Amino acid sequence: MPTQRDRELARARSRRQAERRAAAARRRRITTYVVSAVLVVAIVGVIIGLAATGGSNKKSNSAASSPSATPSVTPSATTARAVACGAKAPPAPVKQTYSKEPAMTIDTKAKYVMKIDTSCGEIDITLDAAKAPHTVNSFAFLAAKHYFDGTYFHRSVSSDGLTVLQGGDQTGTGQGGPGYTLPDENLTGAKYPRGTLAMANTGQAHTGGSQFFLVDKDSQLPASYTPFGTITPAGLAVLDKLMAIGDDGSNGTGDGKPNQTIYIDSLTVTKS
Repeated sequence: MPTQRDRELARARSRRQAERRAAAARRRRITTYVVSAVLVVAIVGVIIGLAATGGSNKKSNSAASSPSATPSVTPSATTARAVACGAKAPPAPVKQTYSKEPAMTIDTKAKYVMKIDTSCGEIDITLDAAKAPHTVNSFAFLAAKHYFDGTYFHRSVSSDGLTVLQGGDQTGTGQGGPGYTLPDENLTGAKYPRGTLAMANTGQAHTGGSQFFLVDKDSQLPASYTPFGTITPAGLAVLDKLMAIGDDGSNGTGDGKPNQTIYIDSLTVTKS
């Protein structure tokens, strides 16, 4: 027959068992809350990441399909890497923003030449002021302000149907611009053969700013990107050298930042 002492010990054991069960239940609830919180943070992170890259995770096809000014290279563009061709980095660009397109000052009947002095040599381009007056006028204005000096080419694309080098963004992220936009020009029947200089945009009409791309091989693009110049044969030899540097694939296979930093030491536009 159980004694009083036996009954007290049994009650003590029962209390300890109940306390252990309650503690285990608390631990399970805490673990559930932590896991749920981690999942929520992860989901939010994915959504934010997709929004920052234009809302698409398609890499080799969608990223390389257009020289867009917005979903290009991510803000990791400031990561240090070797300067192409053993060159030295120029001074950083002076940040500039303008509230409206500059007044028209160029002579649309004259010839203009753009010279891009890069880490690996000079690229000369004949501009078409007659067919793209707003674009050429804007580049003449920005070049006179040294807007492009010290910037770098933030995107290199080598894929089926698109082989281009893109620059003109002071932020180096693919999302920068001068503060104003330009009207689309010279789009009727526009083609993008090797040697074309054309404007990047956001994928919408009349959204060009300061970003441009140099076409190294015949590229298949819709007539949506203002073509406004032609690279000289000597300039194409330099562009070939720049494209041979390759890319890091940060936007997908064959599309990303150049493997070495390709600076624009200076960019000038002169009347010839």
